Amino acid sequence: MKRILQLLWTLALAPTLYIGSAHATFPDKPVTIVVPYAAGGPMDRLARQIAAQTSALLGQPVIVQNQGGAGGNIGVAAVKRAAPDGYTLLLDHVHMATAPALFRKLDFAPETDFEPLGVMAESPLVLISRPEIPGGDELLRWMARQSRVTFANAGIGSASHLCGLLLQSSLKLRLTTVPYKGTGPAMIDLMSGHVDLMCDLTSNAMPQIQARKVLPIAVTVREPIEGTPLQAVPSMEKMGLAQAPLTIWYGLYAPRATPTPVVERLNSALVTIANSDSFGKQQTDAGLKVVTDERLTRDGHRKHLRDELRRWAGPIKAAGQYAD
Repeated sequence: MKRILQLLWTLALAPTLYIGSAHATFPDKPVTIVVPYAAGGPMDRLARQIAAQTSALLGQPVIVQNQGGAGGNIGVAAVKRAAPDGYTLLLDHVHMATAPALFRKLDFAPETDFEPLGVMAESPLVLISRPEIPGGDELLRWMARQSRVTFANAGIGSASHLCGLLLQSSLKLRLTTVPYKGTGPAMIDLMSGHVDLMCDLTSNAMPQIQARKVLPIAVTVREPIEGTPLQAVPSMEKMGLAQAPLTIWYGLYAPRATPTPVVERLNSALVTIANSDSFGKQQTDAGLKVVTDERLTRDGHRKHLRDELRRWAGPIKAAGQYAD
């Protein structure tokens, strides 16, 4: 009888022992990072750089899988449904914080369906205008004299759209929004003088700024962007134009209930990558800034996501503009 009880006890413990062993050997097969947008964009580039360095640290291939559609929602929902074992991860940007307000029907809840692994990088934005518009403090006076001020964006939910929402909220001014299907067409019309203002990622706008085809008005971060043509451009906060800072930030996630040892292993790898010189140079060259503050931690990422969800709910609701 005693031997039978010992056998039953051993069998009861077997799943726990197996799981613990699995955690200790993680990963023992390839890991996939899902990018919920098409290949070739800034997020795809970042994902492949993270994948290469993560693979070297974990000793297993890390594969990037592009799964676009529905403004990023299809790929995010697919990761939510994946096995919570650390082998399917998600890289997404500020979309995780804006989707609940932008989409009235959503198949995932950012706060409860995912385990934050850390924010890796961010990109500031710059408010730009057609060259004929005066810059600096004169811009506000110029805007006050106009019967209509047009503001281009690259579509609902885009970085330029979000920047425009904050701009209108802070100015208490209704701009005439002109949506485009992408940044390219919006930039062309801005340079041609068909629209007045636009926000864009600094990395996207830099060539046109350097060619003096558009005028930089203000950046969306508090500190000067040193070592670039924007280092003398004031912040929006100093100009009284918008709440700051505003960046497009990129974070990694695992499905909810991924075991803590696996999540900690992944976060440790990301911290190592973020502090490497090679990763830092890659992001600087692309116009991004590596995140090394508390947002790189799991708890810091979770708090940042929660704060950003609250931040965007009001302006998006006030605008009454939805992506579905």
